[in-house]
Amino acid sequence: MTMSQKLFIKGGTLANGTKADISITDGVIASITTLPSAPDGAQVIDAKDCIILPGLVDLHTHLREPGKESAETVLSGSKAAAKGGYVAVSAMANTTPVADNASVVEHVYRLGQKAGIVDVFPVGAVTQGLAGENLADIGAMANSEARVRVFSDDGNCVSDALVMRHALEYVKGFDGVIAQHAQEPRLTQGAQMNEGIVSSQLGLKGWPAIAEEAIIARDILLADFLQARLHICHVTTAGGVEIIRWAKARGIAVTAEVTPHHLLLTDELARSYDAVYKVNPPLRTEKDVMALREGLAQGIIDIVATDHAPHATESKECEWQEAAFGMLGLETALPIVNQTMVQTGLMSWEQVATRMSSAPAQIARYENHGHEIAVGAKAHITVINPTATHRVDRDLVLSRSRNTPFHGLELPGVIMATVFGGKLTYEGSK
Repeated sequence: MTMSQKLFIKGGTLANGTKADISITDGVIASITTLPSAPDGAQVIDAKDCIILPGLVDLHTHLREPGKESAETVLSGSKAAAKGGYVAVSAMANTTPVADNASVVEHVYRLGQKAGIVDVFPVGAVTQGLAGENLADIGAMANSEARVRVFSDDGNCVSDALVMRHALEYVKGFDGVIAQHAQEPRLTQGAQMNEGIVSSQLGLKGWPAIAEEAIIARDILLADFLQARLHICHVTTAGGVEIIRWAKARGIAVTAEVTPHHLLLTDELARSYDAVYKVNPPLRTEKDVMALREGLAQGIIDIVATDHAPHATESKECEWQEAAFGMLGLETALPIVNQTMVQTGLMSWEQVATRMSSAPAQIARYENHGHEIAVGAKAHITVINPTATHRVDRDLVLSRSRNTPFHGLELPGVIMATVFGGKLTYEGSK
């Protein structure tokens, strides 16, 4: 898309309820007021009936490039992100080759710069090859052009306590954070779904909640001991929420995320044997879903992160036991949060702005993102019509993959515009 020197967002409502027109010139917010007409030469975005939010930031995105471009590329993932209202995404390290050194993270970073649709921030691996044994070249990645501050072996748990200790100690020196995939491998070997009534009835090996909670508890204690920053990826259990609540009450530097799919879907969907519902960590029970919503509303869970995990068709349209774990998330995240959190009265739009923009940017130390919409600020903006609805169609997604668990669902909320640094990167229709 071509660079627009002037944009005018007309007739919208800020997250705090204030009616406003927003003028943008050369990538910066020039005014927030109510004007009778657009400035000369400005491209107009009709925001009537819309909420205007700070541009969304995702702390957990799988872009697959390099190595798995049939599922996603940095370019296609950036387009999907913009459609979902995102202006920054964090590209996870489980690529081929793994992003465990400066060369790979700089490659991903440059691909994002070339695409120019969102800021793509590479996440560095904690261990070499995601093997969980020897630390990756964390210092070189932190000092690289990509300036990596978030490190994760996501997809794999850093299960060795000593390795985790060393990682937390290392990143403390430059205010980095370890984002842990909490999954005790000895308790989940061969697991296919949540351990419970449904797994027993289906004859699928179960994935107990304690496997997640044990790692959360251990790593919180390590972070407290070391006075280092810890982030828990995709929390899924009621018990996990309570452990994090305990830690925060004691001032431990832990943050946590929940995915949109864990706010809406339950393990009952596995009864279909449709592998689109196979995800890591698994869909849990209705009780867990309600606890996650409450934890997010209360700020025990700090942010919403998509865990956008595209897969080629052959990896999902197969027998459940053979299928890959993962779901698409970027294009549907905000409407699902609207449905599960805003329309239920659990959260305000100001809280949405915190959970999906300012808090993830702060955790990851993305200094140019997550700021309030204000005169003089860089124009990273998301415009959503919260009452308009749309039916999710997997054939219309901008990702290269089609593994959305929301296909056919009518969701409330249509992204009307995404503005990245003053450039209109996505424009929807009512």
